[in-house]
Amino acid sequence: MAGLKIDRVTRQFSDFKALKEVSLDVADGEFLAVLGPSGCGKTTLLRLIAGFDKVTGGAIWLDDRLLSDTRSHVATEDRGVGIVFQSYALWPHMTVAENVAYGLEVAGLGRAQRDKRVNEALELVGLTQYGGRMPAMLSGGQRQRVALARCLVMEPGLVLLDEPLANLDVHLRASMEEEFRRFHERTGTTMVYITHDQAEAMALADRIAVLDRGVLEQVASASTLYREPATEMVAGFVGQGIVVPAEMRGAGHGGTCAASVFGAPATLRCRPGMPARAGAKACLRSVDLAFAAPGEAGMSGTVRRLIYQGGFFRAEFHPDASPGTAFVLEVPEPAPIEAGARASVAVRGGWIIPEGERR
Repeated sequence: MAGLKIDRVTRQFSDFKALKEVSLDVADGEFLAVLGPSGCGKTTLLRLIAGFDKVTGGAIWLDDRLLSDTRSHVATEDRGVGIVFQSYALWPHMTVAENVAYGLEVAGLGRAQRDKRVNEALELVGLTQYGGRMPAMLSGGQRQRVALARCLVMEPGLVLLDEPLANLDVHLRASMEEEFRRFHERTGTTMVYITHDQAEAMALADRIAVLDRGVLEQVASASTLYREPATEMVAGFVGQGIVVPAEMRGAGHGGTCAASVFGAPATLRCRPGMPARAGAKACLRSVDLAFAAPGEAGMSGTVRRLIYQGGFFRAEFHPDASPGTAFVLEVPEPAPIEAGARASVAVRGGWIIPEGERR
């Protein structure tokens, strides 16, 4: 096991910067997910850590060993880094045990030691009885576990996982999430998990690093990303938050501040000591909104749509002050209002996004 340090890493292709001075510290034994939309730089970062590409600027360290900077570059096979690919990449003409043993055979390990380590790796992923089978005889989830065993048998200091569940159906994906979680608990291996799936990242990782257009927006636990996004991008991307203008009516005290959103008064969460400002931005989520109770102040507007979700409705509300903004409220059945009706919506929570901050 090992800790990973990424220090102001840049990767440039001609006049395009795929990564812009990204810095990350992954602790020994930590499970870090790298999350972001397509084209954000996730795969580029994985390729740099693995050694498939060279950095344009900055440096990458594994423990106290320099892997890459602008003057030196350790080859992939010499890094002690294991990789689990989305496509499994198993040899179809080899049995499960032969696939897992292949790297050890190339490394020149003797038969007895090789068999011992293969058996241990298969036991770790729950496939001891499948050693003699061909990959075509396995399910998608089982193939992914073979790919993980093949990686682990080499005893890497760091494991990189490149969207390993993307090819699985919904039920298998949920099962494999649990497998990965148990595996990490058993082994304590340092893992960097590349994904565009928020649910996966939140279910598995100790912390999540959010990338956008080559820039590291925020690194935090899943709950912190959801409750306290550091930038507008994180607020809108994680959990489908709605970013809206907010008028702060006072500085932050005790983690909250008085504000108004489209004319509706609200008490919003904020960083302690945050100064009041007129042009603030707030992140609101469905749980922060409700149809106003009698006598309660709220935003006036129109309910454009009601979508039944099984046990509750999702109501799409457009405030008069900003008709192009769509808030989604979850309301129990039977729906208390009809599509097309006028309504008032109260803001009962939310988060003031820090100004000009990336964490």
